[in-house]
Amino acid sequence: MTAPQLNLSAFANGTVVPLEAVPDPVFAGRLMGDGLAIDPRDGVLHAPCAGRIVQLHASRHACTLETASGARVLLHIGLDTVLLQGEGFSARIAEGDSVQAGQPLIEFDAAVLERHGKPSLTVLVVENSDEHRISWRASDGSIAVGAALLTLVGAEPVAAAVEAGGDETASGWAVVAHAGGLHARPSALVANAVKAFTATVEIHLHGKRANARSATALMTLGVGEGDEVQLTAVGARAGDALEAAIVALETVTAAAVHAAPAAPAAAAPARELAPHQLGGVIASPGFALGTTARFEHGVGEIHEQGEGEILERRALDAALHAVIGDIEAAVAEAERRGLADQAGIYAAHHALAEDPEMLAQAQALIGAGKSAAFAWRAAAQAQCEALVATGNPLLAGRANDLRDVERQVLRKLAGDAASAPELPPHAVLLADDLLPSDFPALERAGVAAIVTAHGGPTSHVAILARAQGIPTLVAVGPQLAELAAGTLVIVDAEHGVLDTAPGEERLAAARAEVERRRVARAAALASAHAAATTADGVRIEIAANIATPADAREAVKLGAEAVGLLRTELLFLDRTTAPTEAEQRADYQAVIDALEGRSAIIRTLDVGADKELPYIPMPAEENPALGLRGIRLCLAREALLTEQLRAILAVKPLAAVKIMLPMVTDLAEITETRAVLDRLAAEMGISERVQLGVMIETPSAAVLADQLAREADFFSVGTNDLTQYALCMDRVNAALAARLDGLHPAVLRLMAQAAEGAARHGRWLGVCGAMASDPVAVPLLIGLGVTELSASPAVIPEIKAVVRRVTLAECQAAARAALQLSSPEAIRAHVKATWPWLDASA
Repeated sequence: MTAPQLNLSAFANGTVVPLEAVPDPVFAGRLMGDGLAIDPRDGVLHAPCAGRIVQLHASRHACTLETASGARVLLHIGLDTVLLQGEGFSARIAEGDSVQAGQPLIEFDAAVLERHGKPSLTVLVVENSDEHRISWRASDGSIAVGAALLTLVGAEPVAAAVEAGGDETASGWAVVAHAGGLHARPSALVANAVKAFTATVEIHLHGKRANARSATALMTLGVGEGDEVQLTAVGARAGDALEAAIVALETVTAAAVHAAPAAPAAAAPARELAPHQLGGVIASPGFALGTTARFEHGVGEIHEQGEGEILERRALDAALHAVIGDIEAAVAEAERRGLADQAGIYAAHHALAEDPEMLAQAQALIGAGKSAAFAWRAAAQAQCEALVATGNPLLAGRANDLRDVERQVLRKLAGDAASAPELPPHAVLLADDLLPSDFPALERAGVAAIVTAHGGPTSHVAILARAQGIPTLVAVGPQLAELAAGTLVIVDAEHGVLDTAPGEERLAAARAEVERRRVARAAALASAHAAATTADGVRIEIAANIATPADAREAVKLGAEAVGLLRTELLFLDRTTAPTEAEQRADYQAVIDALEGRSAIIRTLDVGADKELPYIPMPAEENPALGLRGIRLCLAREALLTEQLRAILAVKPLAAVKIMLPMVTDLAEITETRAVLDRLAAEMGISERVQLGVMIETPSAAVLADQLAREADFFSVGTNDLTQYALCMDRVNAALAARLDGLHPAVLRLMAQAAEGAARHGRWLGVCGAMASDPVAVPLLIGLGVTELSASPAVIPEIKAVVRRVTLAECQAAARAALQLSSPEAIRAHVKATWPWLDASA
């Protein structure tokens, strides 16, 4: 029987261009399918045949048409036009419309495209060209709308091929229950669910399909919450694989909110700039003087044509294997050093380097004669474009991670041809932008500061720079490219200024300031292990906020007298099953062992819809920061709480352990938890009473502190959450960062109320939030009645040094005055007027 044919006509007036001549490796490599392009003479895109519009891109630069025979035809106007976000495009159709051959679909303004440097070359590809093969196509030359362009021939039905091969097939439907749809984490859950099966599972939506094993491909489908998707599975145990995918899709989870650690506000410099100064956004505060060095990303020359499919496949496999090894080593090193944020960033790159969809696209290009480097770059760039095209800022942000993995693989492929960055020690590093994989080289070189033309204060590199205390300015602008390497500059990452030509007087002052900071840091380190006692003899305990045993060892080395906050959620995140009681006990015991006789306050699990756990289905919440989280969640899922408390009670010696409850709002939550704790202790034969404390991080807890203190053994203020709840400002909203200040008088008054309630019942009050790490805040906290400060390990020596230079009487007077002031700025000015030597970097 002759296979059915479908004739496609020219969709624009212009010149026919072969697909391989399109200056875009994705189309040229036929990664999207087979087809042709037309360089148009006018600005109207017409339908090449009759069919139904199954997708119209939000930017109106592309649409997909499905014919009655099932052929899916993508029409894409211009190259990189998704970046125009609809400017210059006007749709004449909508999704679901039936159209006839020759009917206008989209109008576009070629002048707008040209103004933005975007070619208007328009491409037609048959997305499912494996099922609808092109048997004839028009040759190069001029063509008019309606003229014959392509002839498609239907391929053999898939079912027949499957039957001949004896493979199982299955199909079904699922309604996506993940809040926000298939964004990063739900896509990863689905991919993990089908990895255990050899069958191939595909998910279909709006004429597009994606391999369920590829989290990146799933994200590009643009699946929303409540969307109904079709699934097909082919291969051994296809039914089981299909069921696993359906369960993963229909699991009710909330949208993950991955908040970066609080960053300085993206504000303009506080003072007017001189002609030789450049303003930037503070990504990591500090002050540095040094000679500039440029950081270039050397990946070697990329040749399009390969040296044979077998050789190029082997080269790509070897490069990927090497990169994955490097990433695994980086994750292990970050975990050893207790750098949880850094470990998480590198772990995300591991999944991208193993993405089967990118690998398949690269291998297809290699099969078409391309080099491994050309193929990998094309595949990665195609996925980056797809993520940006979703319009989802979270997914678009992941494109930077993809570019990082792309660059790492290209460096491996280049081998000796890749120029490894050689940085002089203590340089001020200049770069267009940086990626996380660049950071180890910067650490090894001991750079004095980092300045980038682009980037933002919440980028992964900014997070890493803050963790290492490297002064960093970002978003300085294109003028940074004009600054020559070898220039002596001053980086003031406390006022957001890069001074590119400081005069002798300014240089002398900068050298003196650098030396002052060095001496102060050395002195603080030298006395880090001495007690923190005020000048009039009041003892203040200085503890550390940690998450891992490695953190504990670092804290001890820097003079921590205890652990004031052990964050336990790190043990629960980024895994598919909950940690067992034995795993938890071993982790907590390792922390106690590392503290060498010091005590630790262990906070019970503080997660919720804002920190999603795949093994704890939670309903979607419009405002997860105010939802089922912290102690509320643990009391609602008592098995979680019971297992964690049993693990804590098993730690030896038990006297070294205290327990703290997060997100407490009233007395009932404490009494209910105490009842569970006492019951478990009795079951385990433990007569020793473990201290149970409360985090003061909700306004209600501060207001009711006198009631809570009847049952709680101690209080510790979580100033980060208390500030956001008191001021009704989301702490992950960059637009509010400049106003989200813990020294706001409303926050200080709540803390004063908590201190009064604690004192009424003889309970001690600590602070474990960011204010405990702020030298300017320390005197006020002492004046309010705080007797324990739990800070980041790196700043413990400086915090102790501040405590030793103040008196309790001075601090109490300053606190009383601060409570009467009307703004954080006025309060900071008052503190610095009282103690002129005090500075945020002291």
